[in-house]
Amino acid sequence: MTIPSAEGFLQASSCLPCTAEEERELVRALTREAEENVKDGDLRYLVSKSWWMEWQRYVGFVSCDENGTDQLPQATNRPGQIDNSKLVSAETISGSEEPELRRTLIDGEDYILVPQQVWRRLLQWYKGGPEISRKVVFGNPTHKDYIVDVYPLCLKLIDGRDNSEQNIRISRKAKIHELYLVVCSLMSVEKSEIIIWDYYQKSKSKKLTNLNETLEEAQINMDHEILLEMKVDESSSGFSSRSTNNELALIPLGPSTSSLSIAGGPTISNGFSSGIGSSFSQDNSFSPLLKDSADGYNSFSNGTKDDTHGLSGLHNLGNTCFMNSAIQSLVHTPPLVEYFLEDYTREINTENPLGLQGELAVAFGELLTKLWSSGRTSVAPRAFKSKLSRFAPQFSGYNQHDSQELLAFLLDGLHEDLNRVKKKPYIEAKDADGRPDDEFAEECWNNHKARNDSIIVDKFQGQYKSTLVCPVCNKISVTFDPFMYLSLPLPSTVTRMITVTVFNGTGDALPMPFTVTVQKNGNCRDLTKALADVCCLKSSETLLLAEVYERRIYRYLTNPIEGLHNIKDEDILVAYRLPIGHEKLLRLEILHRRADRFAAEPQFNINRKLIGCPLVTCIPNDSTGKSDIYAAVSAVLVPFERAKAHGPDVSAVKLNGNGPSLDGIVLMDNGTTCEEGISTSTGDDNAVDEHLPFQLSMTDERGSVRNAINTDSNRVLGIVLRVLMDWSDREHEMYNIDYMDELPEVFKPGFLSKKTRQEAVNLFSCLDAFLKEEPLGPDDMWQASKKLDLWRLPEILVVHLKRFSYSRYMKNKLDTFVNFPIHDLNMSKYVKQMSRGDQQPMYELYAVINHYGGLGGGHYSAYAKLVEEDNWYHFDDSHVSSVNEDAIRTSAAYVLFYRRVGGSCTVANGCPVDIEMVDSLET
Repeated sequence: MTIPSAEGFLQASSCLPCTAEEERELVRALTREAEENVKDGDLRYLVSKSWWMEWQRYVGFVSCDENGTDQLPQATNRPGQIDNSKLVSAETISGSEEPELRRTLIDGEDYILVPQQVWRRLLQWYKGGPEISRKVVFGNPTHKDYIVDVYPLCLKLIDGRDNSEQNIRISRKAKIHELYLVVCSLMSVEKSEIIIWDYYQKSKSKKLTNLNETLEEAQINMDHEILLEMKVDESSSGFSSRSTNNELALIPLGPSTSSLSIAGGPTISNGFSSGIGSSFSQDNSFSPLLKDSADGYNSFSNGTKDDTHGLSGLHNLGNTCFMNSAIQSLVHTPPLVEYFLEDYTREINTENPLGLQGELAVAFGELLTKLWSSGRTSVAPRAFKSKLSRFAPQFSGYNQHDSQELLAFLLDGLHEDLNRVKKKPYIEAKDADGRPDDEFAEECWNNHKARNDSIIVDKFQGQYKSTLVCPVCNKISVTFDPFMYLSLPLPSTVTRMITVTVFNGTGDALPMPFTVTVQKNGNCRDLTKALADVCCLKSSETLLLAEVYERRIYRYLTNPIEGLHNIKDEDILVAYRLPIGHEKLLRLEILHRRADRFAAEPQFNINRKLIGCPLVTCIPNDSTGKSDIYAAVSAVLVPFERAKAHGPDVSAVKLNGNGPSLDGIVLMDNGTTCEEGISTSTGDDNAVDEHLPFQLSMTDERGSVRNAINTDSNRVLGIVLRVLMDWSDREHEMYNIDYMDELPEVFKPGFLSKKTRQEAVNLFSCLDAFLKEEPLGPDDMWQASKKLDLWRLPEILVVHLKRFSYSRYMKNKLDTFVNFPIHDLNMSKYVKQMSRGDQQPMYELYAVINHYGGLGGGHYSAYAKLVEEDNWYHFDDSHVSSVNEDAIRTSAAYVLFYRRVGGSCTVANGCPVDIEMVDSLET
């Protein structure tokens, strides 16, 4: 494909590069060309999302927002210079070196990525900057899927010769020999003269001598220190008084501000760095010395006496930030700390075949003890990871995983290792059999405890009530089941927008499209109800849903419990306003086709193209004569009349002075119909034809045949009578078919829109969505409705926000900000088992697992509170720093940990509410 040059759009005297439309089309073509021919090593450039949105509005790019509009407001003013200043660190904006990217950026929210050709055009048209390029990397050479290494490794190179320190950037998947080449070029040394050490936390770990190993495989991570040492000859043994027996000299070094930028290469799933970065080392005094523990842990200490407990970091062993964040949240859970710091070994179950005979519990207990030992100690949890991988093999290796999934497996594994029940009794499940919920719930809980009794059950498990209702016989099934955590959907993940064009079957109004929001797992009854509300349906009317395909009705959606999952975004839906009880009338379906002026016989017209959208109305079952049909069709065509139409007076809706109309149909209680003031003409057919405003013929459901309409009556097979209307120039002059042409699809996403913008929601709206009655999923043929209620709440309440959604065709992460209370989370509204006078279930937040970035790359960290100090800390692998409580609420929050707190509030009295949540409670 050849892309035209920008100069081709301009005259020599033009002061602007292109018009808005030309810019839009050129960028569109360049983007398409770049995506079709993308290869490893191509460059993508970061552009500020706010500037990009201004440019999109200027050029008129189509987008899609939360309100369903399909085009951004057009901006008349041309945007200013490209401003990427908010994407880089302030101190590097005006420098001559490559800018340092901020660590907290999120793709699609703070920046967008454009191909190199697009960036060059934008820079030519608008100037500005700074320029930030990153390389394209293919994860699998056989597929077209690729990622962009937005955050390459930033390594601290320490030169053992002169106490200097420099920063270099290099891809995680660069080979060790590439690292040597970069260092040799930078330091002007020969490869044969040097050795590079893994010098993490200022301690020699290992020599980097496997030249074919990648930095990822060597477990070299962001902000890692590496040490350059010169090989020392015998004659130069006096080079340094600090020479050691390993023939290499090491001299302690001070910080440096110099920097070298190496263009990034391949990224890995842990490629999105957190927003804290290397600044942690400035306020944590982390300058530890390496020492090997007997149990396989490598711990680091700064060598100074420190009475602080619970502020130890965890080494990232290679994409293990997901594990570290879950561990830090659990080891800062007060009941678990108290339990594992005491003698817990007496409760280890070595006989449980579902556990690891206590090995996982012991490994976790030893790890917790080390993390709570005196001083700020950084621990490498290799032994614990090994035990966890045995219990859950999917977590073996060094791939990135879901932190919440690991948390679930870890809690389950700890429970099985610490289960006080050595031999689980067999207990037959029983139905409620009409017993009160209190009695049945208590029986279910006691049965569960008879088989499962551990510290995990005591502190983490609650109970919910599940109610299933059969849509056919209305039978109700109630069960009470335990839960370990609550997986709450974000409201935007459980709903969808559907656009339906509503036609008036009585000819009272023009068709009008309506967009409604319904549950994704809802049914046609839900859609009909939502449409009835927005279109102000009368009490005497109902809606008939139908799917239109190729200008004809493909199917009617008459089953109220049919799932909405059968409706695709590209489908076209219509709804016809008809009188209640229309099922007992004859449905008249009107198809439209372009008239063929050259065809003399009806049978020659079978291949003509259908136009418009079918219209639907109703007539009495015994009114199928020619005049009845023409009168009904004339009635529904009234809204489409042109203001200055010439020809017969179609507004009168009469043939020979008489003819049925829908308004004249009255449905009697016994199902029969009577006609008020309606008579059927029995006059001469030729007289009627002379005054026909249009030509109709009988047809089939595809509109492929034409048969003449009989004068007195017409045979109808089934409940639908279909007629075909020919549209010649005369009909087009009389009626405007544009209103029934080019109907909108169910949902049409905008051009280049990666994700739908989400409104901020609060935790309570997520709970409401979780507990709302809804039909079962599309895989359930029963189509029953399901309702969950919280019956018994645990002491430790773990809340999982379902930010990740997966389908057969796509994966998505929602970066929606969820406002959640830190103090005084009152759950009394949601728990069912409460009596008047009971204390309200009040909870306080003590830990948060965060996820930054998208699906293809991301990073986990944790906020945790030292309850004794009442202070919050950020645990980002081995980096630990204090953080203000106000900074805990972010759009990265993924798993929330609450502990139940005592209080004097009762059900009869009010309780305080987190002041930061007041506004969101009102939404």
